[in-house]
Amino acid sequence: MATVDVHTHLLPPELPRWKEKFGYGGFIHLEACGPGRARMVRDDGTPFREVDSHLWDAEARLSECDAAGVDVQVLSTVPVMFSYWAKPRDGLELARYLNDHLAGVVRARPERFVGLGTLPMQEPPLAIAELERCVRQLGLAGVQIGSHVNDWNLSDPALFDVFAAAAELGAAIFVHPWDMMGEARMRKYWLPWLVGMPAEVSLAICSILFGGVLERLPTLRIAFAHGGGAFPGTFGRIAHGFEARPDLVAVDNAIHPRHYLGRFWVDSLVHDGEALRSILRLFGQAHVMLGSDYPFPLGEAHPGALIRSLSELPAKTRAALLGDNAWAWLGRKPVGG
Repeated sequence: MATVDVHTHLLPPELPRWKEKFGYGGFIHLEACGPGRARMVRDDGTPFREVDSHLWDAEARLSECDAAGVDVQVLSTVPVMFSYWAKPRDGLELARYLNDHLAGVVRARPERFVGLGTLPMQEPPLAIAELERCVRQLGLAGVQIGSHVNDWNLSDPALFDVFAAAAELGAAIFVHPWDMMGEARMRKYWLPWLVGMPAEVSLAICSILFGGVLERLPTLRIAFAHGGGAFPGTFGRIAHGFEARPDLVAVDNAIHPRHYLGRFWVDSLVHDGEALRSILRLFGQAHVMLGSDYPFPLGEAHPGALIRSLSELPAKTRAALLGDNAWAWLGRKPVGG
């Protein structure tokens, strides 16, 4: 069975200067800074991240995949590109640009890549239309969305129709943290990535569960990045809070959150053997999938190494974590499989 990395990011080699087109700022563009290197820069000149050609060069990333034993990458955009703060029609144009490029990369090597699109979630009707285009016209397996949409958590009724459309289309959803809470108080020590990201993922999971999204949409296939973030380590508190103060917690869904363990997926990106064992116990061995966050520094340098390091795992379980579970979440089989 093919080894599948469900958490990898892709950008086009060039990005339009959206500020010049739309007349306002906040967007990201790329500036070359050396052979095979570029800076992601906000259009006010603030640098966001330095990247190399593996972010846009499909053949370069495939050579690394071959060296790591990764057969298939699931591609999604860099979360900063969500741009949910943009005017809706502008957000749609940006999403279509990214989705068209990503779909082209997948079409060129369908045996090696699966694609997840991005949506203008700030305007749900536009998001649904682009979701339908992603699945029906571009052939993408689903979409990646953020852990919140501006002031909306994922439980907000405004977003439910997007999830319902994904369930109806059979589209997989991958939830990635972005625009981290409390970022203004976390300027030092890279804390938005070390503290804010895990909190954002837990916020997203709790919102989906407490908001009754999975209760109303039992066929929805949804996965969360970074091993579920802070959710596994605080699940005891979350469950106890539901039991102790249902008047505050169970206001939209009276079903205990434990009921939904095994109803959604997480990736394996936890960087620690005991943490991986913990999420396997909590979520179940059928609902954890290899995810590396390629090609970024907080990712797993050798995708799948942590899974393979757990020598006690039976071969069938290891195969599930490295590939089978991903195909179940994606709702498709490998090309030629």
